[in-house]
Amino acid sequence: MFDLVMFDLDGTLVETAPEITDAVNDLLREQGLPNVGESLVANWIGHGTRELMTQAYAHAAQIHVDTVRCAGTMDELMPRFSHFYMQRCGTRSRLYPQVLDTLRLLRQARVRMAVVTNKEQRYTAAVLMAHQIRHFFDLVISGDTLPAKKPDALPVRHCLDALKVERTRALFIGDSQIDVDTARAAGVPIWAVPYGYNLGNPIAQAKPDRIIPTIRAVAEAVESVAPGTACGACHRAA
Repeated sequence: MFDLVMFDLDGTLVETAPEITDAVNDLLREQGLPNVGESLVANWIGHGTRELMTQAYAHAAQIHVDTVRCAGTMDELMPRFSHFYMQRCGTRSRLYPQVLDTLRLLRQARVRMAVVTNKEQRYTAAVLMAHQIRHFFDLVISGDTLPAKKPDALPVRHCLDALKVERTRALFIGDSQIDVDTARAAGVPIWAVPYGYNLGNPIAQAKPDRIIPTIRAVAEAVESVAPGTACGACHRAA
């Protein structure tokens, strides 16, 4: 059995692209710029909202993204984005299929759980509370919780240390190359879902240990192993 399962948030537990797109376009309209489409926003998800907004602003203004970064534009605009996004959190996002049942089953099996995301803490908390799943997690690591974020191994290692779990008894569930690289750097198995945000690329290209149709596969792996035995599913994935 896994002692700890770490989950990415956007694209893994919650489909957030619709409401993130709304918040991005709220800000772009305020700046007199054209809207961007949800498919583009979905491709920008993964590195945190500041980088996402940087990409969106550069695209809408038709300027190079490095120009936006060097000009410090986001220093001025991110407080307004924060205002819009906090208003939008929970309005058009939804839990992916089987998420709620899986979290309940894992909690019943006394598996520790954590969220490891690059989304900033205030937005992470808002999304988790909006969907009433915060109480399932023993630990939440956001993009601004520690000095480094994914794909650095620090967030995963912090979870392992804080919850006192050996990496061989832990599993990471994500939806992107970033998540695969993070898990590899930390030396933990990585399973991936195919429906999330991977910069528009098939998740198979990231070569996770296993591609699962929904996160229900994690609960099934736990249920299939009798208490006190080694986790055969984990060995197959490693």
